[in-house]
Amino acid sequence: MFKSIRTFIGAKDFESSSNFYKDLGFLEIKLSTNLSVFKVDEKLSFYLQKAYVKDWVDNSMLFLEVEDLELYLAEIKNKNLTKKYPKVKLSEIVKNDWGQEFFLHDPSGILWHIGCFNK
Repeated sequence: MFKSIRTFIGAKDFESSSNFYKDLGFLEIKLSTNLSVFKVDEKLSFYLQKAYVKDWVDNSMLFLEVEDLELYLAEIKNKNLTKKYPKVKLSEIVKNDWGQEFFLHDPSGILWHIGCFNK
C-alpha cells in the first residue's frame, strides 16, 4: 500500500545546499527551479526547497540510520565538507542507551542525526 515517505526541508541558499547534498552522495532530481528531490533509492529520499523560514529550519531534524556508523563518519570526514561549506558542522560519535549517533548540520542549519541502534 505505502511506497515511501519524504520530508520537506528548507534551504537558506538553495544552490549551496543542493551542492552539499550531492557531495554527500545523494542523487538530485530537479522538479522545478525551487524544488529538488534527493534520493538514495526509491524509499530513501527527501525534498529540498528554495524556502527559508528561520524558526522552521532551526528546528528541522532528520534521522538517517546506517549499518556501519564508524565507516560512514570516516567517509563524510574524507569529503572535507566542513572546509568546503563553512556553515557545516560535524560531530564525533556519541553513545546513547539506545545506540550511537553523530550529528551533521547542513549549510542552512538542518540537523541530521546519523546513527545505528543497539542490536
